[in-house]
Amino acid sequence: MKKMLLGVFLTFACIATNAVQANTPQLEVPPVLLTDLAVPITISEPGSQQLSLFIDGELVFEGFPSDGQTLVEIEQQKYGSSTIELRDSTAVLQQVEVPVIPAWASLLPPVIAITLAFLLRAVIPALFAGIIAGAWAVNGLTLQGGVKALFDSMAVYMLDALSDPGHAAIIIFTMTIGGMVGVVSRNGGMLGIVNRALTIAKTPRKGQAVIAFLGLTIFFDDYSNTLIVGNATRPMSDHLKISREKLAYLVDSTAAPVASIAIITTWVGFQVGLINESIAGIEGITQPAYTLFLHSIPYSFYPFLALLLVFTVVASKRDFGAMLKAERRARETGQVSRPHGKSTASREIDEMSEKEGVTCRAINGVVPIVTLVVTVIVGLYIDGEGDSLQDIVGSADSYRVLIWASFLSSLVAVILTLSQGLLSLEETVDAWVVGAKFMITGLIVLLMAWAIADVSNNLQTANFLISILGDGLSPYFLPTAVFLLAAVTGFATGSSWAVMGILMPLVIPLCWAVMQANGIADADHMHILYSCLACVLTGAVWSDHCSPISDTTVLSSLATGCNHMDHVTTQLPYASLSGVIALVVCTLPVGYGMPWWLMLGAGGALLVTTYWFVSKPVEVV
Repeated sequence: MKKMLLGVFLTFACIATNAVQANTPQLEVPPVLLTDLAVPITISEPGSQQLSLFIDGELVFEGFPSDGQTLVEIEQQKYGSSTIELRDSTAVLQQVEVPVIPAWASLLPPVIAITLAFLLRAVIPALFAGIIAGAWAVNGLTLQGGVKALFDSMAVYMLDALSDPGHAAIIIFTMTIGGMVGVVSRNGGMLGIVNRALTIAKTPRKGQAVIAFLGLTIFFDDYSNTLIVGNATRPMSDHLKISREKLAYLVDSTAAPVASIAIITTWVGFQVGLINESIAGIEGITQPAYTLFLHSIPYSFYPFLALLLVFTVVASKRDFGAMLKAERRARETGQVSRPHGKSTASREIDEMSEKEGVTCRAINGVVPIVTLVVTVIVGLYIDGEGDSLQDIVGSADSYRVLIWASFLSSLVAVILTLSQGLLSLEETVDAWVVGAKFMITGLIVLLMAWAIADVSNNLQTANFLISILGDGLSPYFLPTAVFLLAAVTGFATGSSWAVMGILMPLVIPLCWAVMQANGIADADHMHILYSCLACVLTGAVWSDHCSPISDTTVLSSLATGCNHMDHVTTQLPYASLSGVIALVVCTLPVGYGMPWWLMLGAGGALLVTTYWFVSKPVEVV
């Protein structure tokens, strides 16, 4: 009886303690402070009591704060550490010691990762070095912090990247679709598709055209586009002696651009949600968020020019730079990958070849792939909510739908295989596992890219880049500045969605404030706001095509079986060509009032002309 009473007492004591803790005011302080960069300190659940905030012993706030209120924006001048204390009238409620590092140190993770990726031509050790450098910076750039960073790189950042539900969904979807591809490759279905495609695509140019048009067809999601088109066309591409570098370029340069400018995609809900949140407190902007998004599409010059360049490359049978060398190597020697530069998943590719003696039927490959595509489309409609199709697709949980689709397509592939006796149950399971294994190396890179984005967020890399721009920008130059900022931020963080999530809530209020300050916040100058909206997106997409730590670039290398750094180095000149023309010929003049349609036409003409002069025929007669 005494033990029971003691147990009840301890239970109530724990509940009471937790209740007290739950009601205790909590400061929200970043894990590290940057010198000369203002950082807000907010408070949650302050209650009704008077509170005081001290920084290094100096009183900086005193009063009755509300929940979520920013108490102060701290801006430290000296490198070292700061002690932050929250007090009530009787005691210290919370004390936090935060490292203070030079602002430039926030660039360490992306700079180290990107530099080593190019120097070593190996992205995994480069990313890992970037994560460790970032963790070291978060821990104050001290010797003790360096030791802790070694453990934090795995136990904190890699673990957090893996445990994120959205990231986990992408991993499951990617491995499951890899398993499906393994089955349809082993049962002869993929070779059947290739044989059918070869009746249309009998030359490298026609094969590239098929790949590019497939990239436009799957417009609703960039991840689905990359994985479906890359995996489905790889055997055909190899047969036609198209280099893996060119295949990866065609897949990557159609996926994000088409998904970013289509009006019903998995991107739309995210973008419109950010826009809606950003305009909520702005008087003078009366248009709904989706209307603003639609108005911004014509100003998305880079995606349009990137797609134009893809079809120019295909039609011209010309290339330049490293891509030209890769294409000539593939045509002349049949080596679709650079010697000693094959994808680390090459062994799995060999294991996924069709079983000897199996009947190769295209339907066994087409049906699972069509199942995947249709399930994604139908799933987005079923899972979403709203009055319009745009609202329904935009509100759907795309990650969940992708898991549904990949699972169902795998199930269909297995049923088709077993029902026709093409493989035994054991062989089918082995084929699925081999297909999933094919994705492992790329997923490790993807996981590290997420981790480095997380550590960059802790270091406030984006905020530091924004602060570099400074004040006093001309409103007419603002779209150009936004594009550059989004591009640099995306190149540094490796995620276009992270760029949009970070910059959109900052750019829209900034743009409107600059327009108001210059007396042009009116209907005649709304093109500046539309262009700024578009430039957040297009700068992010451009960086996606250039950064070796970009998640979609990694997925493109993964799906096409291309060495990752070979893909990056061959695609970079093409993306840079489109990006420079989009910025200089289109975005900059439009900011100063030139019609968007005129500058888009001029940019397209210059792009095609420039490409013709810098490129050379792949096949030399």
